[in-house]
Amino acid sequence: MTAFIIGQMQIHSRDWMDEYFAKIPKVVEAHSGEFLVRGGEPEMMEGSDPLPDAAFILEFPDRAHAQRFWNSDEFQRLAILRRSGSTLNAILVDKLA
Repeated sequence: MTAFIIGQMQIHSRDWMDEYFAKIPKVVEAHSGEFLVRGGEPEMMEGSDPLPDAAFILEFPDRAHAQRFWNSDEFQRLAILRRSGSTLNAILVDKLA
């Protein structure tokens, strides 16, 4: 069953961004994933939590692919870089059958 990683990011500095965003698409693709959403300018539709600076949705063939991506050495190296200037909330969910 298709799985999605949905993330909301707060950006504290931009020093890490060029390297991270140059490399992350290839790492996602290497794990059979695809960016469905990748961008800034979120707009509040409902709720009172602060808006993130950016949001993304990644699609994978199933949870196993998504988890292998997340736990891969390649992604974890990039995650360390990302954490140097941002905070991320991310969840893994399944597509409706």
